[in-house]
Amino acid sequence: MERSSTTSGGSTRREATRQKLYEAAVTLIAEQGFSATTVDEIAERAGVAKGTVYYNFASKSVLFEELLRHGVGLLTASLREAAERTAGAGGSKVDALDAMIRAGLVFIDRYPAFTQLYVAELWRTNRAWQSTLLVVRQQAVAVVEDVLREGVDNEEFSAEIDIPLTAAALVGMVLVAALDWQAFQPERSLDDVHSALSRLLQGRVSDRP
Repeated sequence: MERSSTTSGGSTRREATRQKLYEAAVTLIAEQGFSATTVDEIAERAGVAKGTVYYNFASKSVLFEELLRHGVGLLTASLREAAERTAGAGGSKVDALDAMIRAGLVFIDRYPAFTQLYVAELWRTNRAWQSTLLVVRQQAVAVVEDVLREGVDNEEFSAEIDIPLTAAALVGMVLVAALDWQAFQPERSLDDVHSALSRLLQGRVSDRP
């Protein structure tokens, strides 16, 4: 039992260290780019020795690849939790999608630097971690696809909708709208941005009073 406790404590400490490194790396890379960011700078920003970086990650590229996995994993979990919470409360599939939009905005508001990096990397094709990025992106999109598919099955949505493209469009809408909000309309509240996207989701953009 004591050994198990020690192992658990070591694992917790290592996760805390890795979290510090993620936060340091994402901030620095967002500020000055991947190529310009050094392992020394990441270590200094995280408040650890350079060797600690290499103890946890084989290289800067591996650190960044794991950062992408970690960040998109958090986003995916928040989307899934929003959908499950809505289903548990008896909400519709539109309600679930709306809750997921809000969850996405909350995530982006909390991790703006990561979101900027993630969106930028989606457009690059020459990175060593491109295949990893595609996998983790699909994990996030798949959560939305599941809700759309369930909506089609229970006839809440039209059977003619293109589920993969619609799911990708919804995720993209939230990412781009949130980045635009933070960069050009920071005076707007999260509730205000969510309300605007909710209207798009529900097809009420051109409604007349």
